[in-house]
Amino acid sequence: MGEAREVMDRVTEAAFSGDADALGRLYADDAVAETPDEGTLRGRDAIVTWLMKFDQAFPDASFELTAGHEAGDAAIDEGYLNGTNSGSLPMPGGQTLPATGRTVRIRACDVATVRDGLVTSHHFYYDQMEFLEQLGLAPEA
Repeated sequence: MGEAREVMDRVTEAAFSGDADALGRLYADDAVAETPDEGTLRGRDAIVTWLMKFDQAFPDASFELTAGHEAGDAAIDEGYLNGTNSGSLPMPGGQTLPATGRTVRIRACDVATVRDGLVTSHHFYYDQMEFLEQLGLAPEA
């Protein structure tokens, strides 16, 4: 296992255990993240804040890894985000979505670039419509 894979596994563990301090130690100060809902996030603090909003909204969340890859300084995870929306979810426009009580299982993929033991770039992918449908906030397809 290379450095990128090891760091990605630590990021996943920290994110799904709600450990913001551990997450902060895994990202470079100037890390950049691409997200489906908030676009580009710049800096460690912005990325950790974004990840922690999901921990607040889905305190029982878990990641079911279906495939983990590593190529050079990049690690890629494919799988499912699972959890129950039992907490409020801050939305990109500043609104807050009250808990729906619904359980979600969302297909997801993320790609992290690691240099010198820190994530410098992290791209998160999930289908926002699938997410909203499962929360009961959009018509089912």
